[in-house]
Amino acid sequence: MTDTTEDVRPARISYQGAPGAFSHEACLDLRPWDVPVAFETFEGAIDAVLTGDCDLALIPLENTTVGTVEPAATLVEEAGLEPLSEAWRPIRHALLALPSARLSDIKTAESHPIALQQCTQSLKALRIEPLVVFDTAGAARDVAEAGDLTRAAVAPARAAEVYGLQILRNDLQDFSDNRTRFVLLGPPKG
Repeated sequence: MTDTTEDVRPARISYQGAPGAFSHEACLDLRPWDVPVAFETFEGAIDAVLTGDCDLALIPLENTTVGTVEPAATLVEEAGLEPLSEAWRPIRHALLALPSARLSDIKTAESHPIALQQCTQSLKALRIEPLVVFDTAGAARDVAEAGDLTRAAVAPARAAEVYGLQILRNDLQDFSDNRTRFVLLGPPKG
């Protein structure tokens, strides 16, 4: 008798960002049986599927507050990746800082440019200067490593746990119905 069962390995899913980023959360929540693989840029995450380093990519393409997520949307279109499924997910930003920091200490908040655009009015009202970096969770990691009480990150609340930070303010986004459309992408057909 021949065994016809196959060993099925979990898919490797590329995403843009550091562990704890919104895209990482989406991978864990939407495909918990697969292995998320972090890339600093959207281009790196997409190239990983094109080269076969990863099986799939989970990429944010649209947000209810800022519209099309660029450069992700253009890069996906140019690469010709095959959309397999999509999910709209609520995006709730938190202001994260060192455990001993107080809200009155914070002078700057670092994050991905799309995240900062979603929190423009809130940061302005708090008199906190936004600083653009490559990623939400990467900003949290950098704030934790810097040890500067005047720096904060705009990131998912889960990133506070990952990097040992405290949440100074939840729901920092300007609109309560802030959502992002994530698309699961496979290699081009043919």
